[in-house]
Amino acid sequence: MIKAMFNAPLISVIIPTYNRLDYLKEAIASVINQTYTNLEIIVSDDCSDESPQPIVESFQDPRLRLRRNAKNVGIGLNSTYAFAETHGKYVASLNDDDRWDKDFLEKLVHPLEENSELVLAFCDYYIMDDHGHVNWAASQKHSKREKRHKLQEGIYQPFWKIGLVDQAVFTASAALIRRNAVSWDKLFKAGVFWDYYLAYLGCRSGQGAYYCSERLAYYRMHAKSENMVSGSRNIQAKIRKGKAATFCHQQFMEDENLRDYRSYFQREWAHASTTLGIGFLRLGQPVEARFHLHQSWRHQKFSLRTLIALSMSYLPQSMALSLAHMPNPGLTKLR
Repeated sequence: MIKAMFNAPLISVIIPTYNRLDYLKEAIASVINQTYTNLEIIVSDDCSDESPQPIVESFQDPRLRLRRNAKNVGIGLNSTYAFAETHGKYVASLNDDDRWDKDFLEKLVHPLEENSELVLAFCDYYIMDDHGHVNWAASQKHSKREKRHKLQEGIYQPFWKIGLVDQAVFTASAALIRRNAVSWDKLFKAGVFWDYYLAYLGCRSGQGAYYCSERLAYYRMHAKSENMVSGSRNIQAKIRKGKAATFCHQQFMEDENLRDYRSYFQREWAHASTTLGIGFLRLGQPVEARFHLHQSWRHQKFSLRTLIALSMSYLPQSMALSLAHMPNPGLTKLR
């Protein structure tokens, strides 16, 4: 146990939440039941329709408390505000619809305590469905997509590529971070991509990342998740995603430490600009849409997705709106 080896430094855990009371209790329980016990746990509610106070109080645990925004501020600010109130040597985030194995924190804090040159430790994770059942095929697919299947357990320094290109570091639910190694006040600018930007802020420290190859966390895929909503016909979610992605990739393109990957970030920025343009098309704002689509077109090689969206922005508004809301307008899905 970690208590026998170290002085058990305080770990702060934030659980950002919004209108997901059905999953929140399970997320809290997975933190309460950690084998590592020196914790402060902050449930950060973004002005949900129903307060999670009764759920928080039901645990009767002095380590657990609720902070609640007076108005909805979005996931980026909600998480930033919660991190600002933490006091731990290390911090971790857990999405309100995800959960951890009971030894998640104990296994990740060991390498950080043993090596002061590490900014974070992260692990692999399972994909689960609405009901909490593990989807093994999806879990393997995610690990391969994010290149964790190629990683050997151990230290990666620097970790620019695995953190930002491969996106192997899932800071929203599968990482433990050294608090004083990150400029937390910069996090709020990244909106719904706050966790991706947090990996970037960790990379900027110049310190390393430790990879634990065990699957110690569970990421829930369901209809109400931000990723699912932003990939659907929810216009505001698509715009949130586009704005967050263009901000992040613009920052990465301008960072000299990332010059070897600039072409990759430029492609991602162009894709996000098209996403943003499509969102404005669906809002019936063709001029705004056209601005972002022209930007995207100028900074990438041929993209049929961008070309179709840009062409639609010049159509009569009623026709453009009708096409933009079709599941498969023209030759390709605008997703």
